Amino acid sequence: MKIRHILLASAVLVSVSSFAQKDELKKLKKIYEKDAPTVSDVADYKANLEKLAPLASEEVDKVYYNFFKGMLPVVQATSYGPTITQAQIASNYSLKTVTDLTTALNETLAYEKKTGKKLYTDDINKKLGSIKAGIVSVAIGYGDQKKYKEAAEVLYSVYQLDKTDQDKLFYAASYAFNAADYDKALQYYTELKEANYSGEGTSYLASNKASGKEETFNSKDERDLFIKAGTHEKPRNEKIASKRGEIYKYIAFILVDKNRTEEAKTAITEAKKANPEDDSLILTEADIYLKLKDYDTYNRLISEVLTKDPKNVVLLFNLGVTSANANKLEDAEKYYIKALEVDPTYFDALINLSELRLRIDGKFADEMGKLGNSEKDNKRYEVLKASRDKNFKSLLPYLEKAIQLRPDDEAVKKTLLSIYNALEMTDKYKALKAKI
Repeated sequence: MKIRHILLASAVLVSVSSFAQKDELKKLKKIYEKDAPTVSDVADYKANLEKLAPLASEEVDKVYYNFFKGMLPVVQATSYGPTITQAQIASNYSLKTVTDLTTALNETLAYEKKTGKKLYTDDINKKLGSIKAGIVSVAIGYGDQKKYKEAAEVLYSVYQLDKTDQDKLFYAASYAFNAADYDKALQYYTELKEANYSGEGTSYLASNKASGKEETFNSKDERDLFIKAGTHEKPRNEKIASKRGEIYKYIAFILVDKNRTEEAKTAITEAKKANPEDDSLILTEADIYLKLKDYDTYNRLISEVLTKDPKNVVLLFNLGVTSANANKLEDAEKYYIKALEVDPTYFDALINLSELRLRIDGKFADEMGKLGNSEKDNKRYEVLKASRDKNFKSLLPYLEKAIQLRPDDEAVKKTLLSIYNALEMTDKYKALKAKI
């Protein structure tokens, strides 16, 4: 009898727990379904989540607990009303809440497909567009802060939520590459390659009459609605080029970085077939052979590129960068100068050329610092100072042109001040110093 009594008591406890779970789930459901939940509703929603957490033991309860927990940022955003800003949306999210949300939605969809009971499937599909938009705004915020790793993770979560939206995977790969997270970038780019993603399409644009800025729309029909409403004008279409060549290029770049050169060569061969007009692929191929110290093949490829487009300023600049990275400083200087002959206002070429010549200054400064006060050392010092001054004067025109183009660039200002000071150009030093 005692044993039976204990078993019955246990059954009562389970029953109470089950009722409690259902009660908390009902309360969460009621708040979730409100069109305009209040701040108080959000507080109740959080409180009910806390109560339900230790009680959810069965699969069905775990699924819907995770669903309501994942949707907390959406409920919070809804409570702000129609005037919600991007900053307010972003404030509700973190990397963890984004992961919780996307995981929970996928689990819910999978569970309801398995059981055949669609409690929230239709609602999820209905809200998917706005949910994705909220999460993407978080990724953009991370990108603006140069937190590229976090931006990549957020966008990959969006892709996991909707695998038809391969654009998000592409931009996740780009952010991962910018973060130097090459393992993730390679994973994402390889997924795109295997999915035969091209990114080709059409952008639908129109100018906002109020702001004067051109805006992009999701479809022609959407844009036409705004044109008819009178808020926008000057509609135009813009073709989006294939991104296949770029995908193959970055796969090759990463493989080179990982010293998987044979795989990189294969990737480049495939990339050139996919996008034969992209000359930057030849540069990537050249970089492979440069790392392998196969200078004959490297020089042949560079000559091939220059023969095809001798006045391509971006190409010339990239050749300068590639040569500088290989410590071929004379070649690098030659390409930067050619780039400036084509476009004298090419800011990055001006800066990189100046930087090349400042490398030489390091050698002068090191030797001058080691000299003593003997007559021989003093003579050597004067020779080195004359050479150093001559080098400074040779790069002055480039830095002065750069500061004309970007007068607020602090790095250029500081470098120019140092050179004016070294050359004892007092008037120019004071004039520039006054602007800082």
